[in-house]
Amino acid sequence: MRLKLITAALLLFVMSASAQTISLAGRWQYKLDPQDAGIQQEWFRQDFTNSISLPGTLDDAGVGTPTSLTDDAINKEVLLMLTRKHAYIGAAWYSKEIQIPAGWKGKHIELLLERVIWDTRIWVDGQEAGMRESLIAPHRYTLSQLLTPGKHKLVVRIDNRKRYDMSTRNMAHAWTNGTQIIWNGVIGRMQLTARDPLHVAQLQVYPDVENSSAKAVVSLENTSGNARNIRLKVRVAGSDKKEVFSKEISVNAPAGSSTQEIDIPLQNAKLWDEFHPFLYTLTATLADGAAGTRSTTFGMRALSNDNGMLQVNGRRIFLRGTLECNIFPLKGYPPMQHEGWIKVFSAAKAYGLNHLRFHSWCPPEAAFAVADSMGFYLQVELPFWNKNAGKPAPMNAWLEAEAQQIIQEYGNHPSFCFWSMGNELEGDFGWLSGMVTHLKKQDPRHLYTTTTFSFQKDHGRWPEPVDDFFITQYTTQGWVRGQGIFNTIAPDFVTDYTKAIDGMPVPIITHEIGQYSVYPNMDEIKKYTGVLDPLNLKAIRKDLERKGLLPLAKQYLLASGKFAANLYKEEIERALKTKGMSGFQLLDLHDFPGQGTALIGILDAFWDSKGLVTAAQHRSYCGPVVPLIRFDKATYTNKETFTAAAEVANFSNAALRNSTPVWSIRNQAGKQLAGGELQPQDIATGNGQTLGTFSFDLKDIKAATELTVTLSLKGTGHQNRWNIWVYPETVAATGATFTRSLDEALQLLERGKTVLLNPDTATLKGVEGRFAPVFWSPVHFPDQPGTMGILCDPKHPAFRHFPTAFYSNWQWWDLITSSKTMIIDSLPKMTPVVRVIDNFFKNRKMANVIEAKVGKGKLILTSIDLARDLEKRPAARQLRYSLEKYITGKDFRPAVSLTEAQLRQLLK
Repeated sequence: MRLKLITAALLLFVMSASAQTISLAGRWQYKLDPQDAGIQQEWFRQDFTNSISLPGTLDDAGVGTPTSLTDDAINKEVLLMLTRKHAYIGAAWYSKEIQIPAGWKGKHIELLLERVIWDTRIWVDGQEAGMRESLIAPHRYTLSQLLTPGKHKLVVRIDNRKRYDMSTRNMAHAWTNGTQIIWNGVIGRMQLTARDPLHVAQLQVYPDVENSSAKAVVSLENTSGNARNIRLKVRVAGSDKKEVFSKEISVNAPAGSSTQEIDIPLQNAKLWDEFHPFLYTLTATLADGAAGTRSTTFGMRALSNDNGMLQVNGRRIFLRGTLECNIFPLKGYPPMQHEGWIKVFSAAKAYGLNHLRFHSWCPPEAAFAVADSMGFYLQVELPFWNKNAGKPAPMNAWLEAEAQQIIQEYGNHPSFCFWSMGNELEGDFGWLSGMVTHLKKQDPRHLYTTTTFSFQKDHGRWPEPVDDFFITQYTTQGWVRGQGIFNTIAPDFVTDYTKAIDGMPVPIITHEIGQYSVYPNMDEIKKYTGVLDPLNLKAIRKDLERKGLLPLAKQYLLASGKFAANLYKEEIERALKTKGMSGFQLLDLHDFPGQGTALIGILDAFWDSKGLVTAAQHRSYCGPVVPLIRFDKATYTNKETFTAAAEVANFSNAALRNSTPVWSIRNQAGKQLAGGELQPQDIATGNGQTLGTFSFDLKDIKAATELTVTLSLKGTGHQNRWNIWVYPETVAATGATFTRSLDEALQLLERGKTVLLNPDTATLKGVEGRFAPVFWSPVHFPDQPGTMGILCDPKHPAFRHFPTAFYSNWQWWDLITSSKTMIIDSLPKMTPVVRVIDNFFKNRKMANVIEAKVGKGKLILTSIDLARDLEKRPAARQLRYSLEKYITGKDFRPAVSLTEAQLRQLLK
């Protein structure tokens, strides 16, 4: 049996009182250098006149070129992303006078700039001290020789221009204006730290859960020039403050760098996972507590991929994840303090998630610390999203260096579980595999993959030989996400992806599932009080106002959003039903404001609710324990029997003992029509466990009805629900006049008749009917049909015999895929019986059912095929019956008049 134990520790540098620190936060002088003249003209010797607050950015200070974009018109440039109010890309110089205390004489002095884009160069009193380039790690400089006691001038040149070809169209989230911005400045900690010449430089902890122990690697730095004998004491305490280990040894520290390895037995250790994120603190102290003390918190956990399944501490896990793409629309950069990340992880946890993937970037220390404390499983990626892997040698060297810094700065965190070399990479897979092989050998505390999916031929459909886990949207055997299925195959609730992953040698995680676009929330505009202007949302609002559609904006949001939430639910449940699956990564739980305004989230870009689905509702189908049922379809007739097979995906921390599944079926009034209990049983951790079946004969349902099916576990809060629709097997004749010919309809209308006109969709102008809403963004992918579901009034008398919500649901699948969406911009202002929501890039008036007075008669015109194969299409038969009953009743009183010419405009 192949078992790969992967362990991690949370590295938090906690300075003791004797490790002296000077904060550099405050006012700095600055000067922009757009012509790159500063080095040649020796600006490091000059004084600058303008000042700025650091940590912070030029955008924060309103420095840079103001945007020339406006919200007066919808175009690709405006809708591409949020707009920087001010922008500057190039070199900028920052200077500050600092005072080094007398007590720092002879000390080892380090400058730390926690996060910068992209490279820095440092001068002290006109003397250069080096250069650093990193998008994901602190820039650290040793300045011991230059910072003697007294006053000094520190100058930092920051250049945020792109140095390597590491992303396609500048979309990698470590360097982009699409989510964060390409800011210039410093964020996070800015400080000088003084330590004794012999000090603890770094701690790494390698827990070994299998052997109830850990190994501490203590890195010493001795800059005194002479070897020294010193006592090293290592202590470990739990979060309950109880000391569990203490050892003191004598070490000989040669000049320069050295390491000491100390084995730490931890019998009966408390383990770290999503349910019990217990942390230990390890402290290493030199001599009698002089400035050689460092502390780190770490977690005892073992991550394995045994038998192609993800396991933590020997228990199977399932990743319920979403992406984090550096989306922080107030500042345009990630939070560097715990508070900002607490909001992110708290929202994710409230909605049932246990996993975040950092798409083409690595977050700062604060994100790891919060994830450690809350029990989240993180996937980190190199700042890389391109088709040139392994090709430019300088870029390769830079990526390899970035990987080393990720290990040094963040490699110990127990939350750092998964590591990918980048997003959707293409190029030299030999080079990528070599990177993975090297990193695995160097740091076996994580699971690795060469790329988070790939479109490259002969790659991306099956794992690479070196992969510990595999992320994809399809395999060599089929799709593993709904975008390839939902619009082309009639909905069923039996299907999972077992066949597509058959024989998968490593854990499989589905790639970026969802991406169902939701209409913009106009109320969100007022939230943008920072450096980014939502001109994209403002332009959409103005466009709606010009077209008289602004009053519908809230309804568009709710209708498209609740529709998208339903599709996300089915995406998640199919993954949970797949026995060999190890997780999914949503795109996204929250909105992605770049790449063409991709508003694909249940939450907005601020991680706040849009009012689409509550956290509790989301957890019912996206949580540690999820009741599930398999059933054949969404629509039935009353000559059929509804049958369902019950199961539970149990990814809690233990088996569920003596659990009793309870099922019920209720009508729209809440009356229970059927229900019962299944056999009590133990439910082991895992999924694909059948609990039994139940059925309900639909023969007593005489009228069209929407039913709610519920499955719960008795005595627990675990409950899930689904809707089905039941229609009469036959409908009575209505006496309505139905025709497919416009000419015939016009003749009848001229005689004062009431007509239901249903032209062949091939004769209609318009957009092909598509059930699924806009994929990702109508701006980024403009060649898709690009509608976003229906909007109707369920209380409209036209739906008296066709129960529906105000938005698309599964009973509309056959109707919409058998339709042609009419564009009604040329018609007088009207309220369609069934409105189709257009995408926000075009905002056309669209409909599938309209009503009007024409000549002396009255007309319903529908572009949904209500004529073909009705004996096999119960929803179409029932909708036609409901419309016919409506037009033959007293409630049919159209308010708008149409002419023959206006009707003919709708046909080819």
